[in-house]
Amino acid sequence: MLAASDTPADELLKLLDLETIGEDRYRGYSPASAGKQVYGGQAIAQALVAATRTAPPDRAVHSLHGYFVLAGDPRTPIDFAVERVRDGKSFTTRRCNATQRGKTIFSLEASFQIAEDGLTHAAAMPAAPDPETLDDVNALVERFRAFVPEPAKRWLEKPRALDMRFVDPEAMLAPRPSPRAEQSIWFRIRGPLPETPGVHQALLAYLSDMTLLNTALIAHRRNIFDPNIQVASLDHALWIHRDFRVDDWLLYVQESPMAAHARALTRGQIFMRDGSLVASVAQEGLIRLRNPQK
Repeated sequence: MLAASDTPADELLKLLDLETIGEDRYRGYSPASAGKQVYGGQAIAQALVAATRTAPPDRAVHSLHGYFVLAGDPRTPIDFAVERVRDGKSFTTRRCNATQRGKTIFSLEASFQIAEDGLTHAAAMPAAPDPETLDDVNALVERFRAFVPEPAKRWLEKPRALDMRFVDPEAMLAPRPSPRAEQSIWFRIRGPLPETPGVHQALLAYLSDMTLLNTALIAHRRNIFDPNIQVASLDHALWIHRDFRVDDWLLYVQESPMAAHARALTRGQIFMRDGSLVASVAQEGLIRLRNPQK
């Protein structure tokens, strides 16, 4: 429960403030506003925080890979146990297991590296309008009120630290026929946030799970609020390429190259406003029709 002086950003930061319950063991909690299941990005971020606490302070996370094993219950604390797999001269590897009631709900491996110089190249950011020229979420709800289902309205209208601007909102809220499963979203946390790089890395991990699977539904004129579709993240990979701040605008360019056998593959690239590529994402998810005959 937020105190009167707390902001939505404070609530996000509290998610990252894990309780120490033993050697390399931590406990996390879900926000009071959580839905019926733990948001996948929360499990990723909290597991990353647990792994980071056991890594040498001169090494930053550069990649993580996770599997969603069971749906988490937001009413129950999540326990995180970290295994110190390896500490090398340049790289550190950690494995983290997240459990509830003795059962694994999420597992993660993360790699950390000391800062090094090397060869540099990167993909170019696609053209996109400035975020200030796009409608915010409240304006979109009004604009698409006739098309937006009630669960989507409640989700979009909740006070939140996240500021999102959809480059093509029709693709998300009023799907139309399209041969391409792709979308781009500007996002930032309404800060300010601490300077600590680990906070920004954990929050990016938290946000990197958002809207990815909805990208796969665009080509089918569907969205994640469709009651005839069951959607769930199965695994998640994140590569962090350079320093960034999540209280500055970032462009999340998403695509889904493939869907089959009730699964969809999605990919994303995250850019700063100056065009620098800061992170890459890949995720496979369950997309199951509840009533296939329809």
